[in-house]
Amino acid sequence: MRRAKLLNEEGSSSLEFITAGLLLLVPLVYLVLVLSAVQGAALAVEGAARQAARVFVQAPTEAEGLARAERAIDFGLDTYGLRQSDATVAITCAPNAASCLQRSAIVTVAITIQVDLPMVPAVLGLNNIARVPVDASATQQVSRFWNGR
Repeated sequence: MRRAKLLNEEGSSSLEFITAGLLLLVPLVYLVLVLSAVQGAALAVEGAARQAARVFVQAPTEAEGLARAERAIDFGLDTYGLRQSDATVAITCAPNAASCLQRSAIVTVAITIQVDLPMVPAVLGLNNIARVPVDASATQQVSRFWNGR
């Protein structure tokens, strides 16, 4: 009698499937959301840095280059729903840091942004802790035929 009662499993497979499915599916869906947010930010930052470096080295003046780079960064980040105000941008020049636009100069644009993880509540400042830093840099060389237009 006891053995027959233990072997009777009527109706428990659907309950086990629902329980196991929820326990496995919910974290998997959250992982996909997190990875898509981080990947989107990585694509945005990398594209914005590359385009900003390109437009900077093609500008006629450094002031115009900075304005063009800022527009390129704003456009690249806005395409993925990120704000330029959340990003940290650094433009460096080599070999002469005083003048970026000279023949064969190397211009590097580095962008860093903090990606907020989805669905993290603002309770106890968790939304400030649950962030992933994403950074990218791009380097372009000023043409050796550049003449300062």
